[in-house]
Parts: sequence; structure tokens; C-alpha cells
Amino acid sequence: MATKSSRPPPTTIYRTRTTRAEIKSAADLMLHNAVAQAAAPSPAPALAPGTTFSTASTVISSPNDLPDPFKPFSRSDASTLLQELNIDERKASAAAPRRSTAGMFQAVVSTDLLFLIDTTRSMGSYIEAAKQQVRSIVDEIGKTFFNEAEIRMAVVSYKDHEFNPNIQFLDFTTSVDQVHSFLAGLSIAPRYGDRPEDVLGGIQQAVNASWKNPTRCIIHIGDAPSHGRNLHDMGDRADRFPTPGTEPHRLTYGPLLSQMISKRINYVFLRINNTTDRMVFTFSNEYAATLADTTLLKTNKYYSTLSTNIKRNPSGALLFREVELGITLSALHRLVVNAVTASATRTATRTASRIRKPGNDSSPGSKLPGVGEEEEDDEDDQEDANDPSALPTEIVSPQWEESDWFEETLRMQGFSLNVKHGANTLNEMMERDSNDGLSVLLLTVHKRRLPFAKGILRMASYARTVSSTNPYVAKSFIKKAPQIAYLVEDMRCQALCKAFALEFNALLADSPRHSIDFIVTACFKGKSELKSGDELISIEPYIGLDYVKYNTNAGWVNDSKDLSNEAAQAFSHFTFERSRGAFLVSDLQGVNGLLTDPAIHTRDEDRFPLSKANLGDDGFKFFFATHECNDICRKLGLKSNRLMIVSGNYDFRSDWPSLPDTLCCSNKLCGKILRRADTRVSDKYPEYQWCEMCFPQLESTTEMEVCRADAPYHKFELSRFFHESQGQKVPRMCPEHDNEQNMFGMFMAMPATPELLGGWAGAGAGTGGDFSMFSSMAAPAKPAASKFTQADASLVALWGKLKSATVNLGDD
Repeated sequence: MATKSSRPPPTTIYRTRTTRAEIKSAADLMLHNAVAQAAAPSPAPALAPGTTFSTASTVISSPNDLPDPFKPFSRSDASTLLQELNIDERKASAAAPRRSTAGMFQAVVSTDLLFLIDTTRSMGSYIEAAKQQVRSIVDEIGKTFFNEAEIRMAVVSYKDHEFNPNIQFLDFTTSVDQVHSFLAGLSIAPRYGDRPEDVLGGIQQAVNASWKNPTRCIIHIGDAPSHGRNLHDMGDRADRFPTPGTEPHRLTYGPLLSQMISKRINYVFLRINNTTDRMVFTFSNEYAATLADTTLLKTNKYYSTLSTNIKRNPSGALLFREVELGITLSALHRLVVNAVTASATRTATRTASRIRKPGNDSSPGSKLPGVGEEEEDDEDDQEDANDPSALPTEIVSPQWEESDWFEETLRMQGFSLNVKHGANTLNEMMERDSNDGLSVLLLTVHKRRLPFAKGILRMASYARTVSSTNPYVAKSFIKKAPQIAYLVEDMRCQALCKAFALEFNALLADSPRHSIDFIVTACFKGKSELKSGDELISIEPYIGLDYVKYNTNAGWVNDSKDLSNEAAQAFSHFTFERSRGAFLVSDLQGVNGLLTDPAIHTRDEDRFPLSKANLGDDGFKFFFATHECNDICRKLGLKSNRLMIVSGNYDFRSDWPSLPDTLCCSNKLCGKILRRADTRVSDKYPEYQWCEMCFPQLESTTEMEVCRADAPYHKFELSRFFHESQGQKVPRMCPEHDNEQNMFGMFMAMPATPELLGGWAGAGAGTGGDFSMFSSMAAPAKPAASKFTQADASLVALWGKLKSATVNLGDD
């Protein structure tokens, strides 16, 4: 295990006979001028930690510039962080210009649809239904995708081996008339002999079709299983080829299904009777092994076996679905359209995820990944022993009460959003980012070294803070961390979602079971005691592992009927309506209505420019292609719909009620939405409101502390949780003397190490070189030349006097 590095040896510094009184007098005037300068209007106002800022966002200096744990954090320190944040944001925007997603929708929803049909006599009525409905099926798919999709169709018919030909094939075509004529000309074979058919021969022909479009789907219609005792329960006497691989073509199902999966072909089986149950179950296991969204009918005798042995990845995985066709031929149209739509949303989700992958510069509108390309990693993505992506995920239950369980400690400084919600807050936040309140925070975090979960870009570890019992998650980047600008933008995105949620809940005040909330996040940069270099993390409340995915930013929709899911779908629609088509919040997931990690599609390309999940107008199309308004949408009076997307003529609800008496918890790492009646207020901190989890911690962490001021011995009362919740250092002096500490904090009785003195002291360390007494207030350089301070003439003059006044810190 790595050990903490010790401080460098103190530097000996000598002084002339300039007295301490002279220095303090000069410093007083110098500080007065500096603070006055900082208070003037500027791109980054100089405010204290925990104070609200109105500025655009992003980065923090290196860990070597972190404030010493005993050094007061000044207004100038906060100003410096915000200025560096602005610089970092500009760098991030320049380095990663917004990639247009225009054309992504059209490219992704273009579909290759293949009908795989058993053409024995018992299937005659189904073949006729397919022939009669093929035109309406294509028309309906076209309308679903706003008439932007290319729809190609192919047909494979199969019979048993004794018929010639037993396979008939029409390759992909956009001509509905050609498909109709082919279906009309299919030869129908009488059924005699054994029951199984040459299903594998049909699948082989389907796999070898000229697949091209990104969304690919096989609709399989059949009332008999394949040959082979492993694919049916009829017994060997009912099958001429009971041993797998003994059919004339020597095919087995495994390699064929592997080819289907490698070609990203979604598979939907329309069940007519139970003779096909084992075959479909066996096929489904191949897809389930790749974490496909695999669903069997509950009437399938193998349903329980599959449902207890698969791990589903519903939103972006391939689709394998068994649906009941039965004898209701009119259902064919609806089942096929639903299957194609479900397939397209999965293709879109995979494509959107690939766009978010760092270093991927492919244009979604011009070139989509070819067969198998989605799974390929760039050379830089290969794991090695020093790569965080090679870390295993731990499966132990979190031990929140055991402080020693958290192996890694990080000293961090960063930002949170501190939005004061009022009647016009949402309108202001939608209008521009500068209305978001940025607060500067200081925080010490204890976290687990190993993550408990990993995604494409980041990994999540259990975490705690020093003075709180609240459980947290620390999210860090798997690859080289980008600028903190990316985390700040995610934080702003989540804050806007919370503002939407406040109004959504207000509209449903009489139905609190449909209320939703978004967890708050705070982002930090700092130093770990176990690692060298910078650590860049976000901190958010831990809400459990039983996440439910409600929808994605590319049109996939959870079809469950639970209350939280219905509220989530309606909320996405509400955000589009409330913003009059400017925003749409999607990619919703969470636990019991408490949501996290949303995506926001925006019409304005300058909003959330660093977000790869923002698909712009195409994101609107993905949502409305699959959204079906529910009772909540109707209760809210939402007017927008998919027809408006096509026409471009929108009609929105215009009257929106004012916010009820709703607040958020004052803990900057909590921020839970509260009704005023449910808030807790402390007499010691009357201007703050707390949730039921945070409020007791105010008292449980209250203690008497000795004041460190140069004054007679006395103690004062403080709550460690309160100061941590506001991102503040625990004060070392009572309120009466704390102002004096802030005024003269630069004259601290500490060894003058290079770390304390800043980078400017490096050349003189150990040699009696000069140093900046104001290194805690600004960059360690002569004020006139500083990039952070524009000193006036008096400040420069005083600098000249103080520069000659060197001090031995051990000399009184």
C-alpha cells in the first residue's frame, strides 16, 4: 500500500528589521485594495466558499495548489477557481467541438425486415395474411419513423427436405409490389410424414441475405419445430433426423445463431402453438448469453427456466422476443410494426452509446458502424495492468458504518449548484446557463479503491465524507480524465432536470405517488493519498443498486405499468411541452422515482455542447417515434405529439401554475425536494432547511471547540456536519474572531515549505529566496504580473515595500 508523503523540509527565511506591526499595517491596506478589486464587476466574482455564483463553467488547478488544511479559504481563492473553471471550459469546448447528430435518426431507423415463413399447407392462412398486410405494414413503419426510413424487405420460405425447392428466397427490396407478388407465388406443400421442418435451412438462407441497413429484424412465422431432438419434445419416432447435424445440409443451430448475433439481427418469433416451445427456448439461450433483451411468452413451458437464468440488458442490446400470434391474423400487422420499432430503438441506443465513447469521431449521419464494428475497441482501449478499466468490480455489500472499510482518502475542492428555486427559476434556467448558481466546495472523501460498477466512460465506488453518515457514490473516469468542464456540464444538466421536476410535481400535487426527483451531484478535483497526480470525481447520493431503466435518449421505452415508469415517460413529454420544444429530458433511470444521469436533447446547439448524449432535433424524433401518451400526459394537458414533429407546426399548453411551497434540502450534497411542511429547521441555522436524513446530523456532530485566536482561552460550539454540508472548512476560531482569521490568515505560524509558499518559492527553497505572503489569496507571483489579479498602483507600491521585508517565521 502506498504511504503518505511527508512535507518537504521547511525553508529558513530571514528578515530585516522591518517590524511585524509595519508588515501588518501594510498588509491591511494591501488586503483592503485587493478585496476591493475583487469585488468589482468581473467575469468571475470573488466570493467565499458556499456563496452562490452566476457564471459559466469549468477547471481547477493541480493538487499542489490545493489549500492547506489549516489555511483559510479566501475570496480570492474562490475567484481563482472560478476563473480557472472558465478557462477550462473554453479549452474543453475548443478541444471537443459539438459533433452534429443531424441525420442520425434517418440512418439508424432505416430497416432491413426479413420474413422467415414455414410454407406448409397448415400455414396457408398466415401466408395470405402476410400478403394482404405487407403494404399496410410498410406504411405504418414509415409513419412511425416520420417517413424518413428506408424500409427494405426480404422473404425466405422453407419446407421439409423432400420438397424441391424446399427453400424459396426473395432478397431485400424496397418494392412492396415485388414482395406481394413473391408471396402470392409461393408454393404451398402438403404436410405428411414427420412434423419437424427444415427450419435451419431457412435460417441459413436468411443469414446469407444482403443485410445492409443498421436496424435488422427477422420475423419468423411457423407452427412446427426444426429437426433434432434438442429442438423439440416430440420424441425420436416423430423425427426423421433426430440426431443434430444429420439433416442433408448437416447444419446445427449454434453456428447459425452465432452468425445472426454477429450481424446484429434481431429475432422475433410469432408463436402459433406449443410445438415450437423448446426450439424457441434453445434459440433464446444463444441470445441471452450475449445479454440480449430476451423474452419468452409465459405460456412457453420453458419460460421459468429462462427468466431465472438470464441477465437482461434491455435498452441497447439485441432483441429476442416470442409473441403470441395464435389464430388472430389481424394481429400480424401490429406485431410486426412493434417488433421493428423495438429493434430500431436498440440500434439507436447502441449507436448513441458509441457516439459518447471518447475518441470516436464517426458522423452518425454519414456512416454508421458496419457489421460487428460496435464491439471493436480502439487500440487505446485495450486493458493493461495499469488501466483502471482492468480493475475488477467488487461484489461485497457496502459497510457504511465501518470507517476503516474505505481505503482511499481524497482531499478535494470543486463545485456544486446552489439554485434558489422560485416562480421564475425554470424559465431563467431554460433561457441561459448563467442563472445556475455555482458554489465552491471543499471536501474530504473516503472511498473504496475498487468500483462496484463500471460503464462505458466511468466507474462508481462506494464513498463517505468525514462528518456525515449519508452514503455516497464517487464516480471517476475509466480512461484519462477530461477537464472538469464535463462534470460541471453534467451537474448543470441535472440541476435543470430538478427544476423541471419541481413544476412537474406541482402539477401533480394531488397525486404524490407520481412525484419524481433528481439527485444532486457535485464535482471535484483533488489528490488521493494512494495515487499520484490529479483525481477528478463527482459525488452523488447512493440510492441503491436496483436501478430501473425507464427510457433512453434514443427512443427505447420501458413498457412496464408501474407508477414510477408511467411518471417517467410523462415527465419526458412534459419537459418538451413546458420548454415549448426547446428541451427534452430522457435517458431516465433510478429507484422509486429518484432519478439520476439524465440526458437533455436541445434545439439550441450551444446548450450542453460537451454532452455526447444530446442528440438535438433527432433526439426529439427518437422520443416521439415510440412515445404513447398515458393517463399522466392527458392529466397534464400535454398537446405536443408525433404529427407535429412531421409538420413542424406545434401547439403547446401555455398556462402553467406557480410553484407550491416547495424547497430543497440545504445540504449541498443532498438537495432532496421537500414540501415546506416536511422540512426540518434548526434554531441555530434558521435560514436553512433540512430533510429527515440530514437534520439529525446537525446535532449529532455538534461539539465544543477551542478557539485558536490570539485571545484568552475560550470555546465555541460548532456542527461539523453543517460546515461540511456547505462545503466549508471546519472553523478554528469562534465567529467573533473568525473575521480576523480571514483578514490575516496569510501570516500563519507554519513551516514555510514550498507547498505552502506555492510554485514561486521553488527557486528559493532552502536558499533564503523570496516568497509571496499572499500565496493563499492568489497565484504566487508579483501582483502586477499575476494572471489572476489586476493590482492598482497602491498595491504595486506596497508590494515593493513588502518584497524587501523577509521574515523568519520562528522569530517573534
